[in-house]
Amino acid sequence: MSTTINQQRRTMMKAVSASGLAAIGAANGAQAAIAEDPWARAKEIATRLSQPLRFREQDFVITDFGAAPCALTKVKAWVSHDDQAMVDTQAPGAKDCYPAIKAAIAACHQAGGGRVVIPAGNWYVAGPIVLLSNVHVHLKKGAHVYFSNDPRDYAKYGDVDCGANGKLVITRWQSNDCLNFASMIYAYGQDNIALTGEDWTSVLNGQGGVPFAGSTDCWWTWKGKNRTINPVSQANTPGDAPGKINQRIANPANPTSLRDVAPHLTEAERQLIQGEGDKWRADEQYLPALSEAGVPLAKRVFGLGHYLRPSMVHLIGCTNVLLQGYHVIHTPFWQHHPVHCRNLVFRNVHAESHGPNSDGFDPEACDMVLVEGCTFDAGDDCIAIKAGKNRDTQYGPSQNIVIQDCIMHSGHGAVTLGSEMAGGIQNVYAQNLVFENTHWATNPLNTAIRLKTNMNRGGYLRNFYVRNVKIPNGVQTSPSFYASLPGSPIASKTVATAAGAVVTFDCDYTPTADTVRLRPPVVDNIQISNVTVGNVKTKQGALASCYQAIVILGPVASDYNGPQPMPAVVPVTNVKISDCDFGTPANREQPWYLYNVKGLQLTRVKVAGKEISTTLSA
Repeated sequence: MSTTINQQRRTMMKAVSASGLAAIGAANGAQAAIAEDPWARAKEIATRLSQPLRFREQDFVITDFGAAPCALTKVKAWVSHDDQAMVDTQAPGAKDCYPAIKAAIAACHQAGGGRVVIPAGNWYVAGPIVLLSNVHVHLKKGAHVYFSNDPRDYAKYGDVDCGANGKLVITRWQSNDCLNFASMIYAYGQDNIALTGEDWTSVLNGQGGVPFAGSTDCWWTWKGKNRTINPVSQANTPGDAPGKINQRIANPANPTSLRDVAPHLTEAERQLIQGEGDKWRADEQYLPALSEAGVPLAKRVFGLGHYLRPSMVHLIGCTNVLLQGYHVIHTPFWQHHPVHCRNLVFRNVHAESHGPNSDGFDPEACDMVLVEGCTFDAGDDCIAIKAGKNRDTQYGPSQNIVIQDCIMHSGHGAVTLGSEMAGGIQNVYAQNLVFENTHWATNPLNTAIRLKTNMNRGGYLRNFYVRNVKIPNGVQTSPSFYASLPGSPIASKTVATAAGAVVTFDCDYTPTADTVRLRPPVVDNIQISNVTVGNVKTKQGALASCYQAIVILGPVASDYNGPQPMPAVVPVTNVKISDCDFGTPANREQPWYLYNVKGLQLTRVKVAGKEISTTLSA
């Protein structure tokens, strides 16, 4: 198994090494350009990435390889955290098009490239669509792909045979490396690849809320209990019940001690990583524990018997990538998760899934990314830029990312950085956006511009620029909280970092979830301008745009639990907010909250109709 993994890693590194070395040489010049005119640098990135990919002009139609459309039937399924509805799914006995699509992609790749065409119709696919170099997979108008909702179908075809856990693939789950279920769309170490749709009737359906056969559980059940304090919506997990095993409950398949998989640890190291009790044995805690313990990828085996849901579209170590023009719905987990990719365009995609952790687009440790013309309607963050977690930072930072001309509806954050950002995030440009917040009365956008990190995730955020954002229906007008650690100067249930502010920088994000807290984050050089926020009528009848305009919770030094001397814990610095109208906060008495912030500059900022120009520190 280890030999297979090493070969795949070499393939990936070969695909990205040349561009990565070139980027190092350009970095110093880019920093100078950013300092002079960041938006000129954003235009340069967008212009460069707008050059079209080229493919051989030959079509490989999946029906020529044995694919056949399927009949549909109705089933009662979850369509969000809280709601059920009758939805279409494949009828019993539907033909599995996985072999035909695999054969079409293989033939296209072997011919030197071209286009694999999925025609109009309903298609059932019981396994991953694995993209290969120089292959363009295209969905015609009216093509609707129903991916199997049976986890076993994503543990059949992987390159790594893990016995009872299935045949798995190299993947990342919440920014930690592991062997796990394949994603519905997957690629590893490929170059010049595209996934496109003719229009938004070209649908990729992950069936995340459709019950497993003979069960009331679905992919989303594996999330477990929601831990947000005082949520307005998304308070439930579909099919969850007390005692039902999920990613947040100790899994008996995991060892009772890290000694079994990491005998090299000292007793003090083991106790720090495991923490108190056995919650570290829950799959969502066990994987980060393996990273902290330095356990190699070959021993981080999940898949069958575990509860880590796969992302819908997951690309690792790929170069020259186009994702464009389709509609993705009902995804088991994150909707799109490219990792360590370079030259990536995400254009005109309708990313819609209201299930748990249904982030719309999560580029991780990627370099040169353009997101434009997309619409997001998500069960979690619309866009969340990632960069590794714990000790899995080998791919470096996320950087040189342009987000423009997009619409965001529901979600936790519209444009978010983190929370997994241990490798750092820099040079991000977001402009000309509409955070529509269409579902403001029932499922509001929690916050608009969001940073999430803590003493575990650490990392840095620098050179983040935002301008020209319209938020006509505000954000959530009541506060939602996360719990603080014992002994923290920040009392639990007092700071609205989870929801309620237009701008939220949370450097103490869910600290109770991480047992190892020894990496202070650094946040510097943030510029936000021309943000306009409208008011809506609250349940109490008042007009409000948010709960608070700005919440900046800097790093909390008391959270640190590593060796002494403690590294420097520095405040959030060089944040400039100008020419913004934040509407009328519900909390007029305290329109902002600041902790460990130095020199926040407000210039011509309106709050409740009053213009403010001042510099604040706390």
